[in-house]
Amino acid sequence: MFRLGSAAAALALAPRAWAGMGELRLEELELSTASCGWGRVQAACSVTGGPLSVAGQRFEHGLGAHADSVVWIELDGAPGTFRARVGVDDAASERASIEFRVFGDGRELWSSGLCRLGEPARECRVDLEGLAAFELVVGDAGDGIDNDHADWADALFEFSGKPPRGAARGAPQDEPGLLTPPPPAAPCLQGPAITGLRPGSPFLMRIPCTGERPIQYAAEGLPEGLELDAARGILRGRTFAQGMHAVSLRASNAHGDSLRSLRIVVGDRLALTPPMGWNSWYIHYDRVSDALVRQAAEQMVSSGMADAGYQYVNIDDCWMVKHGSDDPLLGGPERDEDGTLRSNGRFPDMRALADHIHALGLRAGLYISPGPTTCAGYAGSFEHEAQDAGTFADWGFDFLKYDWCSYGSVAGGDTLEHLQRPYRLMWSELQRLERDIVFNLCQYGMGEVWTWGAEVGHCWRTTGDLGLERGADLPGFYTIGRSNARHFAGAHPGAWNDPDYLLLGWVGDASRMGEGSPTALTPSEQYAYMSLWCLMAAPLIFSGDMGKLDPFTLNVLCNREVIEVDQDALGRQARIVRDTHRELVLLKDMEDGSRVLGLFNLSPGRRTLSVSLDELGLRGPLRVRDLWRQKELGTRAGSLEFPVARHGVALVRLSTP
Repeated sequence: MFRLGSAAAALALAPRAWAGMGELRLEELELSTASCGWGRVQAACSVTGGPLSVAGQRFEHGLGAHADSVVWIELDGAPGTFRARVGVDDAASERASIEFRVFGDGRELWSSGLCRLGEPARECRVDLEGLAAFELVVGDAGDGIDNDHADWADALFEFSGKPPRGAARGAPQDEPGLLTPPPPAAPCLQGPAITGLRPGSPFLMRIPCTGERPIQYAAEGLPEGLELDAARGILRGRTFAQGMHAVSLRASNAHGDSLRSLRIVVGDRLALTPPMGWNSWYIHYDRVSDALVRQAAEQMVSSGMADAGYQYVNIDDCWMVKHGSDDPLLGGPERDEDGTLRSNGRFPDMRALADHIHALGLRAGLYISPGPTTCAGYAGSFEHEAQDAGTFADWGFDFLKYDWCSYGSVAGGDTLEHLQRPYRLMWSELQRLERDIVFNLCQYGMGEVWTWGAEVGHCWRTTGDLGLERGADLPGFYTIGRSNARHFAGAHPGAWNDPDYLLLGWVGDASRMGEGSPTALTPSEQYAYMSLWCLMAAPLIFSGDMGKLDPFTLNVLCNREVIEVDQDALGRQARIVRDTHRELVLLKDMEDGSRVLGLFNLSPGRRTLSVSLDELGLRGPLRVRDLWRQKELGTRAGSLEFPVARHGVALVRLSTP
């Protein structure tokens, strides 16, 4: 049944439908599943609620939208046409620039080209015969969605057979598939091939290794002062032996042995590969507690994530005393009489919590703001930087996220010097400690932090919060990821662009700090998300519910060959080969001379993506390996071509035969 806007309209259309032909206006469809980059799609008026108007011409019928938006429609393949007149609504400003596109069964059928304010409406006409899925897309033309008000004016379907209908589920779904084969029963050592520490600092590393337990570990070439727990595979100790130490690791069980080299660099550099771990924010928000963090650490081990290389267990905001709160658990004095920062009642003993995490062979992370308060209104470090750095080290924490938040109220200006000041100050305090603390700058890309972040930290956020990023035509991780990908030149060992966390599995509602629910991302989108982060050498910090890890989520998070792309010791971020509204192509150099290629399908349907070796700057023939399926695809020369699902990825490693 199709839905009309009024009884009169239904009577007007009925005779044609009886004759085997009908008309249906776009605004008369059920549009509740349509997405919109700002506001919501509007029937018979603009997205602002005013009349539909393009270049001074008003239209009585149509649909008002805003970039990025998608309207999903279901058809039955019968003959018919769709026609409309499209353009920038007159309520927009001069900044508006948009592109209208029409897709059928994943194929682009029509494009308007760039549309700007004041340009006459453009004619759109598309044949519907043979189509099942029909999509009307408004894109931002690559310059952001500011003021991109868009009109599908006089939009009308002429149809035979069943009438068009708004897609009940919105975007087409794909079936969850476990692409990665399960790890073998025999041991398989993995994780980074290099790690760094400063002379005299406590060192702790749980050696990543899959395989049936029990596993016995051995290590040759350890620097003096470091020891191996052979039954648990945990390296601990302190060493003053500066330089690079080549260590040979062995893991053995009843099914076989595994060998791997590890370079331990004792010097002045940390985070020689991107940090991997978990963060509490996007699942627990202000509900975080000592018990939840302990559980997350234990689940990191029991789930197998630690075996894949995840090692940091990081508490985000809301562990301190909340400023001005009368809640007996959260409120009270923010600092002791001597100025020492206090945790709130949900965290009775921070040192004991860090010790619990360390006992598992994992590392502990913490969060605070350089301002008077954190983003959620808890005590910050302003004017207590040296004391807080010492407190964090005394408690035993190994990672610090430093979030700009309220610092803007005390910064005194917005010059580059003002933007850098709090991070330079805390960085200098961390360097004085006899403990290694990885420093994460969370300041949302201000002052082009990717050009100077390596001077004062180990990784730095390049954008706003991914959890708040609204996606319409594409999910938010693509928007954030494509922005982060542009800064590839700034990444190197010990210095990483940070596009925010991995929001997979069971995650919370960031806009309301709500309870968790299963991600809305399709399986193909989740594989693409992880692939994009690994190609960008991004910190791999999962921020979902550790207690609700399902086989599919672990399949995405724990593929050894995909993680190797992120953790490669060369430390190169992939460069952009191609970035259009239809596809993104990235190429990453690896330490062994191979390259990893990611082809991302940004279209709303399945497509075959191709790239020539000339465009990649490579010469064939090359051996091609599918990293998600861990499968050889043979040798290729000339060009590479892969079928890729909607918003999905082909991730392959290219090497000399």
